[in-house]
Amino acid sequence: MSTTERNSESYDTEILLRRVLDLVNGAPKMPLSSTIRLERDEVVEMLEAAMARMPEETRQARWLMKEREEYLATVQREAEEILNAARERAERIVQRTELVREAQRVSRRIVDDANAEARRMRHEAEDYCDQRLASFEIALERVVKAVAAGREKLRVAPLPESTEGDQTADRPEPATGEVFFDQDQW
Repeated sequence: MSTTERNSESYDTEILLRRVLDLVNGAPKMPLSSTIRLERDEVVEMLEAAMARMPEETRQARWLMKEREEYLATVQREAEEILNAARERAERIVQRTELVREAQRVSRRIVDDANAEARRMRHEAEDYCDQRLASFEIALERVVKAVAAGREKLRVAPLPESTEGDQTADRPEPATGEVFFDQDQW
């Protein structure tokens, strides 16, 4: 049955029911009574025709209601799926944001710790170098004093020319009063 036929039947059913109502409302009253006078066959015929069409219309109405409920259920499921997806996405974004914040905190702490460790190591290295240089300085001062003392001892007047024979007897004493030690003589 096509949609136009269904609409036509539902329209026909409504028309039949209205005609029955009009017939009942417009029925003449019996003289000296409040009872109305109706053509029974005519009313029964109209009601039977309306009832014959009613099951089809009822089925159509039930089908439309069922379709509507299914559509609403589908839309509701889709809405819930969309909401769940949105919640999950929001949670992931929040988690990602929290992870990023935590990673930034950790990286800042690591960089700060590394900078502090580098400063500490630099100070330790500078202290170590300063201690080593100080000990070298002391050692070098001792060496410089020893060299100066050695040079002072070696500072003498020029030696006279030596002749054959006794070299010690011919050697004059230095003018400064110092005795010159010649290692080759001994």
